[in-house]
Amino acid sequence: MPKDKSVTTLTVTPKASAKENRKVVIAILQAQLADSFDLYSQIKQAHWNVKGAEFIALHELFDTVAATVLLATDTIAERILQLGGEAAGTARFVAKKSTLPEYPHLTADCKQHVKAVSTVLELYTTASREAINSTDDLGDPVTADILTGITRDIDKQLWFVSSHL
Repeated sequence: MPKDKSVTTLTVTPKASAKENRKVVIAILQAQLADSFDLYSQIKQAHWNVKGAEFIALHELFDTVAATVLLATDTIAERILQLGGEAAGTARFVAKKSTLPEYPHLTADCKQHVKAVSTVLELYTTASREAINSTDDLGDPVTADILTGITRDIDKQLWFVSSHL
């Protein structure tokens, strides 16, 4: 479980969840938000820098994947607010909190980008599955369901990207 102390107060919301459980769920979601923003930026890195015979196909695919991740990021941030928290998503905050490895910046080859993007997508979905189980165990099936939908969408994108390997 994330041990982020940045969530100290909760705004009043019409949620049935216990206050302490909401704090823990918000911390889990905040970790997902940091990873989501980092994932988005890494995929855009691939989108901007891919070169090679499969350039246009991968350039467009990476843009689609990034759009899917950005939508997930927004959904996670909104859920944090629904639970009474505050979404922290600045570049500096994300850089400190993301659990994803740094993207290999000197990568240009199509296959190298596909491998790098596949790896980071897989790491993200693994963490998402842990977050699904944790939020469900904490008695928040709505958050677990939201994360399940996001994971389903990212899994599909992982399949599209991995098909190029």
